[in-house]
Amino acid sequence: MSVIREVILNDRKIQLEFGKFAKQANGSVMVSCEGTQVLVTVCASEKPNPELDFFPLAVEYIEKSYASGRIPGGYLKREGRPSNEAALAARVIDRPLRPSFPKGFTNETVITATIVSYEHGISPAPLALLGASSALMVSEIPFNGPVASLRIGLKNGEYIIDPIEGDEENLDLDLNIACSPDAVVMVESSARFLDEQQMIDAIDFAHKTMKPLFDMQEEVRKELGKEKWPLEEIKVNSELVEKISQKAENPLAEAYAISNKQLRQKKLADLAKSLDDDLNPEQDKELSSEIDGIFSKLKANFLRNLVLDKKVRIDGRSPTEIRPITCELDLLKSPHGSSLFTRGETQALASVTLASIEDVQRSETLWSTDRKERFMLHYNFPPFCVGEARMQRSPGRREIGHGSLARRALTPVIPNSESFPYAIRVVSETLESNGSSSMAAVCAGTLAMQSAGIPLLSPAAGIAMGMIKDGERSVILSDILGDEDHLGDMDFKVCGTREGITALQMDIKTPGISKNLLKEALLQAKEGRNHILNKMEAVLPSAEKIKTAAPRLVHVKIPSDKIRDLIGPSGKHIKKIASESGTKVDVDDSGIVSIMAPDVNAAQAAKTLIRTYTSTLRVGDIYLGKANRVTEFGVFIEIKPGVEGLCHITQLNKEQVTTVEDVINEGDAVLVKVVDIDRQGRVKLSRKEALGKKPTFAF
Repeated sequence: MSVIREVILNDRKIQLEFGKFAKQANGSVMVSCEGTQVLVTVCASEKPNPELDFFPLAVEYIEKSYASGRIPGGYLKREGRPSNEAALAARVIDRPLRPSFPKGFTNETVITATIVSYEHGISPAPLALLGASSALMVSEIPFNGPVASLRIGLKNGEYIIDPIEGDEENLDLDLNIACSPDAVVMVESSARFLDEQQMIDAIDFAHKTMKPLFDMQEEVRKELGKEKWPLEEIKVNSELVEKISQKAENPLAEAYAISNKQLRQKKLADLAKSLDDDLNPEQDKELSSEIDGIFSKLKANFLRNLVLDKKVRIDGRSPTEIRPITCELDLLKSPHGSSLFTRGETQALASVTLASIEDVQRSETLWSTDRKERFMLHYNFPPFCVGEARMQRSPGRREIGHGSLARRALTPVIPNSESFPYAIRVVSETLESNGSSSMAAVCAGTLAMQSAGIPLLSPAAGIAMGMIKDGERSVILSDILGDEDHLGDMDFKVCGTREGITALQMDIKTPGISKNLLKEALLQAKEGRNHILNKMEAVLPSAEKIKTAAPRLVHVKIPSDKIRDLIGPSGKHIKKIASESGTKVDVDDSGIVSIMAPDVNAAQAAKTLIRTYTSTLRVGDIYLGKANRVTEFGVFIEIKPGVEGLCHITQLNKEQVTTVEDVINEGDAVLVKVVDIDRQGRVKLSRKEALGKKPTFAF
């Protein structure tokens, strides 16, 4: 028997139906809002995996083409690998739910959200997270919910709940947020130069708007909730904890005094092995796992106390201090722009490729059969950047997510297509990583684009921030390391220019963070961002204009009555121009000819050919033509398509010519000058007057 619950949000009715679909799952619900419907299921293994020291959660977000009444494009008419949008939506569901499970829960858990019906204007991702939290609330799976999500837009100072997909470029703020009843858990946003207070106000508005979603889930839990599986009590071996603490105290302090990441990790690994050898001579697997768990907690406590008590970090920096930064341009010879951005032990190599506007990224989404992205940013994280010996694979969710964040950070500073009509691709290769590699991609991307001569509206930079909090004590950290990210209570990445924020990503792992503390963190991030921009701007004056080898978009104006001559019969002439010059040529009804050329030389070649086809014959012009017919008295030379002139035998050379074939044969290229055009339009040519001169036109 199905149970239906409804909640009204922003005058829209959201309906949740339990007990009708996928009843063999631990929890399932169909979430509907007008024409959008998402089926969400949660399944977990009944027994925990004691060998795991992490929570094995997997989230699938599946878009079905039939949801929007379409058959998948391409040859294989079946859904394939998830789209980038689906991968990003899965991350947005995973990130707030993962910390909402109890610590020590290691049962294999899978959450599946399937979009089975879609109406443009009703975003399925927030419904999917609501459904996942609701299904977990009524299932046997231990869960510290509820959690809910909203998508908020800001336009002309007005908040828009669930703005239309595909309209992001027209918003001042596009905010995806997930919350529990008493805390913000996750934020993912793009913005157009908003200040810190505007971001905090939007987050606060979204959290308050979600209250009906929390209340509904609590009511459903009370009515339909199953008894939760008992969690195995984590027994603490106090004696073992004391032994490890005594043995590791001094060596741990020595290890964390090492600023080099790899040397520090080796020292810690040696210490862990020494503890296991001393306290577990029989190499018992259970005891070894227990020792490892205690040592991990000891490391976490040491680092947190170091920051809270002494305001000192692993590498000796103060909480607000940024690691040393170096910026270099044009290290790669062939790409249209490149840069190397190094911050401490994090390094990104960015390259830029410019291309015709026809080379935009085209994709099929639920709301569009032909979505176009003119600006692309791809982030790569090869294993060697952290010293791992394994093969590279295709980009995973992490790479897609980091690339999306960097792209959203830089999109507001990209000039529009009218002022800069190019497709732009930025690729960021992470060469070293010790925290904040996605923010290095933002900085390197800015440098590389300005190296390529792209007239950015303003340089943009990114910084990763963290927070350590214990009760009333808290310390905000600028430019965090990987260890600080792992052990901290809040991880947030802030990107922007001196004018304001362009992107924000935040994961809060502990409740009770006030608006004032959040504002303090964002203001500290602003100081760090401006410091990084100072370092970047110091090298930007050396950036050049668009390089000679980069593509060129050139415009040529021709008379409207010459458009037919340019195009030719069935497009013969314009195709020939494109083929011979290696360019793409288009002409509009006003006579504006657009030439997209791979380089300056090709652009010039295309311009010359266009002038040849569209020029009006004038006495004195010099043409490089083609000998079509040789006669006893001279040669007929085609100087432009469909136009021939006669070069008399007396005009072939300065010396006397006995036979035409002594000088010219049929098919030869001939440089000639127009010496006369009679009333009947017949053209007289002279080769001898053109000798030693450059052609005005070439055919």
